[in-house]
Amino acid sequence: MTKNGRWTTQQHFAAILVAMVVLILGASVVGAEALNRTSAVSNRLNDRISPARTAVVQLDDALRNQDTALRGYLLSGAPQFLDLYRESVTTEQTVAASLREFLAAEREPLTDLEGVEQAAATWRASVAEPAIRTRGGDVTASFEPVRARLTVLDDRLVLARQQGRAALADARELRDIVFLGLVAALLLLIVGIAILLRVTVVSPLTRLGAAVREVAGGDFAHAITPGGPADVAEVGRDVEAMRHRLVDALTTTGQARDVLEQREAELRRSHAELEQREVELRRSNADLEQFAYVASHDLQEPLRKVASFCQMLQRRYGDQLDDRAQQYIGFAVDGATRMQRLINDLLTFSRIGRLYDGSAPVDLGQVLDRVEETLAESIEETEARIVRPRLPVVAGDVTLLTMLWQNLLGNAIKFRRPDEAPHVEITATATGSEWTFSVSDHGIGIDPEFADKIFVIFQRLHSRERYEGTGIGLAICKKVVEHHGGTIELDSSYTQGARLVFTLPAGEAPVA
Repeated sequence: MTKNGRWTTQQHFAAILVAMVVLILGASVVGAEALNRTSAVSNRLNDRISPARTAVVQLDDALRNQDTALRGYLLSGAPQFLDLYRESVTTEQTVAASLREFLAAEREPLTDLEGVEQAAATWRASVAEPAIRTRGGDVTASFEPVRARLTVLDDRLVLARQQGRAALADARELRDIVFLGLVAALLLLIVGIAILLRVTVVSPLTRLGAAVREVAGGDFAHAITPGGPADVAEVGRDVEAMRHRLVDALTTTGQARDVLEQREAELRRSHAELEQREVELRRSNADLEQFAYVASHDLQEPLRKVASFCQMLQRRYGDQLDDRAQQYIGFAVDGATRMQRLINDLLTFSRIGRLYDGSAPVDLGQVLDRVEETLAESIEETEARIVRPRLPVVAGDVTLLTMLWQNLLGNAIKFRRPDEAPHVEITATATGSEWTFSVSDHGIGIDPEFADKIFVIFQRLHSRERYEGTGIGLAICKKVVEHHGGTIELDSSYTQGARLVFTLPAGEAPVA
């Protein structure tokens, strides 16, 4: 910040980048908390309440079998009924032990379970065992207390399951609200950044340029009010000082020629100062681009750490983690990997026309040979067949043209029909001072209504689960073609798959 309290243009951009990083980090923390809460409620319902409800049904069967076996033994004296009675007692104890584990954190259901066990033990000690020894006695209504206790336990678990489902629905609703709020906050931040840049940088520059043009046109009485960032305001003050000197010279000197010469000199100095400021602004923009590039690499470092440590956690403690934990680790690794790929694609997109801006004769046949070598694994795996002519030489940047052909050929192979080998056909036609190329495939095709949408960055027509990628490939193709002075479009009349047609200015005489 300068001594007058104003920020420079570079400081404004740095503050905006810091705000975006803070918002992303905050959104990550809030989203993780919402997911953890939803997971905790779901785990309680699925891992404790629902299995406990099933165990209660098994416990009810074991107790009823004891009562039934006792009655059968008393009526018939058959020893198999006595065996069934003993087996049911063992089953009851086993089920009660597992049910106690499920209800370890549930105080009231655990108390009800103890009541059921106590009632069952009392029934066996006071009714069942004496009746077995004497083969007599009235057992008609003696089992009712056990049934009543079991009904209380079952009703409590049913209520707990209903409450758990309601809590899970509330947690999911809160999760959805949190994520929608984060998206809205991000959109508001983007809008705020656009407004801030317009108010603090663009508008002051526009006003300064208009005022300078009026002064340069001869209106020396027009006062220039400095505003905006510190560097822009300094330019305004310099121009205003120049205007004052011109006015003083006009009022103190009566010789028109001297005034005109002085005005010419001042204007030349003004232009020189403006050019110097323009050079400084370009240097500032270059610094900002370098800052964005370094920041993007710094963003990739924590992503790599997230992926690496998740994989280390999976390898070292994999045998101690359940399937759900393994799935969560997989989600984290996949998300970090996709974020790295997205950052790299964005860097590539931003470099077109800035770092890659060469112009030389490029043999497209050699370019396509290198692209096929790069995609050799996919071509061999899918048994793709590529039909191509001898391609011409055009003027352009070899790196950008390699990106163009690699994205077009890779898409033609990736979006193939299931259980069918890709068939790709390339054509090249000379039309005046340019070449027209087409890349046709027999894949799943593109609906004509999406003819413009497919070239927009991050626009996808299919889910990531079905076709991988970041949705930036055709946007790179469009930017590369337009950077070379050509056009690219989808051929809507082609119905056997997808056909992309693009033009490039002709370079040297064609090879074919």
